Amino acid sequence: MKKRFIYIMFVLATFGTKAQSLESYLQEAEQNSPMIQALELRYNIAKEKVNEVNTLPNTTVAAGYFVSEPETRTGAQRARFSVSQMLPWFGTITARENYASSMAETAYAEIVIAKRKLALSLAQSYYNLYGIQAKQKVLQENIELLKTYETLALTSVEVGKASAVDILKLQIRQNELQQQKEVLEQSYLSEQAVFNNLLNRDESIAAEVVEEMEIPEDDTILNKDDLSLNPELLKYDQLYESVTQSEVLNQKENAPSFGIGLDYIPVSERDDMVFSDNGKDIVMPMVTFSVPIFNNKFKSTTKQNELRQKEIEFQKEERLNVLENAYASAISQRNQARIAYRTQAKNLEQAKDAEEILIKSYETGTINFNDVLDVQELQLKFQTNQIQSVQLYYIQSAIINYLINK
Repeated sequence: MKKRFIYIMFVLATFGTKAQSLESYLQEAEQNSPMIQALELRYNIAKEKVNEVNTLPNTTVAAGYFVSEPETRTGAQRARFSVSQMLPWFGTITARENYASSMAETAYAEIVIAKRKLALSLAQSYYNLYGIQAKQKVLQENIELLKTYETLALTSVEVGKASAVDILKLQIRQNELQQQKEVLEQSYLSEQAVFNNLLNRDESIAAEVVEEMEIPEDDTILNKDDLSLNPELLKYDQLYESVTQSEVLNQKENAPSFGIGLDYIPVSERDDMVFSDNGKDIVMPMVTFSVPIFNNKFKSTTKQNELRQKEIEFQKEERLNVLENAYASAISQRNQARIAYRTQAKNLEQAKDAEEILIKSYETGTINFNDVLDVQELQLKFQTNQIQSVQLYYIQSAIINYLINK
């Protein structure tokens, strides 16, 4: 079962140094995560249970002294010593080991799920950091652009082709963009703290995020059937198997158990008679059987196991529905991100054409700085929306990868 639960690293839709950078973070997060370390300890404890159940019941040793020695033909009995050992029915210990092993595999499944969830959270935080950083970069570019327009406006004021109001509007717009940039800086610090906490390191350590990302032309061909390989569903298979092993153990424990033992009684010699076996000690081997005549307990356990297996089947079915809904939503949102990205690319190209027209208008002395602000605002809007589309695309890709075990 371990092979079925081998953790597969996310094949994220980035390439080259991008994927390698995120992969190194994923490895660091796995190594440092206290949650995963705790789950691994729980798994080791579960594995140790296999050794715990591979034991026999305690050996019973008894000793007694006859205060009033009973006389027998061969002499007086002075004391009694006995040793006995109960043994489970054939195959019971193996059934216990199999049950303990199945429970250990269930604990291992929790580790796999935790690693995948950690990787998903880290990828989402990584792309959030990228989005914030990219928006900051765009804002700075637009601030620089407005400064260029402000210089043009100052020249126009000198020749009487613009008013001081135009300059003030450009400066006010710069102030607004600077405010947005500073707000994003705070958002970046907050998200960086989230990112570093996932890595279990100091919150102030700078996160290295790629500067540019684009949506690829085509997506990898996906197979919805791969949802069945999601560890969240495989966990229910392992739970079902553990209940099956529990029932096998229950049937073994419902069988008789037997024991072997030995009694030893020292006997004193008789002085008044001489005969063979005078004072001969008594050695008595014994065999015992323990038969569960009143077995309502085992019948009840069998019924509980049957109900538990049905419960697990329904839980798996419900979880599959949830994962299918999440998969459909992620596919839809990723497609929407691609559509939005292409639309914003077209809009941005047209906005740049409008910007070039305005620059040419300045050369002829007919520039309108209200139009400049409008075009700049549109340009910033398209750039921001494009960044959000890229961010959404990769976040949804990470969700899809989590769901289909790719």
